[in-house]
Amino acid sequence: MDKTNNTGFDKLFDITVTVLLVVILLIVAYPLYFIIIASISGPDYVNTGKVMFYPIDIGFEGYSRIFQTSRIWNGYRNTILYTVFGTVFSVIVTLMAGYSFSRKDLVGRRPLMLIYIFTMYFGGGLIPTYLVVKSLHLTNNPMVIIILGLVSVYNMIITRSFFESSIPNELLEAAFMDGCSNQRFFFQIVLPLSKAVTAVITLYYAVAQWNGFFTALIYLSDQKYFPLQLVLRDILIASQSLQADFTDIDSIGLQQRIAESVKYGVIVVASLPVLAIYPFIQRYFIKGVMIGSIKG
Repeated sequence: MDKTNNTGFDKLFDITVTVLLVVILLIVAYPLYFIIIASISGPDYVNTGKVMFYPIDIGFEGYSRIFQTSRIWNGYRNTILYTVFGTVFSVIVTLMAGYSFSRKDLVGRRPLMLIYIFTMYFGGGLIPTYLVVKSLHLTNNPMVIIILGLVSVYNMIITRSFFESSIPNELLEAAFMDGCSNQRFFFQIVLPLSKAVTAVITLYYAVAQWNGFFTALIYLSDQKYFPLQLVLRDILIASQSLQADFTDIDSIGLQQRIAESVKYGVIVVASLPVLAIYPFIQRYFIKGVMIGSIKG
């Protein structure tokens, strides 16, 4: 009798969870779907709320306006370069720092870790940071994008936790007894065993670099160094400002409708590469949550 009741309860529980997950999926996925259909729909239908579940008056004027300038390809190139080189350098530094902090024989380990954690909650402010960057001659220098985003304390903590829980001290002691040095142990033993955490932090850094624009907005003034996000922002502002160049009501209305299409198109263009790659790397996000959470 109990078994029957438990089975019925389990089925009810499964149905409830399934329904809730479907509802959450719709809540999360619909805004993205709406942006896609709004970017190819007539702006008048979008503004009046008639575009809800399918596109109306399909057109690609917004995308045409976005891609008609060569700046967007230059922005793509810059963003790819920033993402590739920034991610490579960040992963190297984070792995080394995380491994160092995982070693209990590191002198000053706890005070140094507290200093790093302090920077997660408190910063020097934008103006002092800008003055430091300017004194280092990094303003209007593409290297500022890579240097300022070089280390994430959160990613370093993930890496440290992984090393503490996955690289046993007995392995280190056995390697040292065989005459292995610290450097050789790290490069030939630790790194081959750390593919999971390497994939996780690589993914985190790559997404952050791809989506980043604030650093470029503050420290870069030459448009040839602008990343994609900043180029798309300028295109959007330019499309909206074109309305001021017209005195005819019909022309102003046309430009306003084009600006609405550009607004949604910009979101799609900036997000599409990451959205296309995400299904293939989704499991690494899950690993990022679980790494270091269980010791054994």
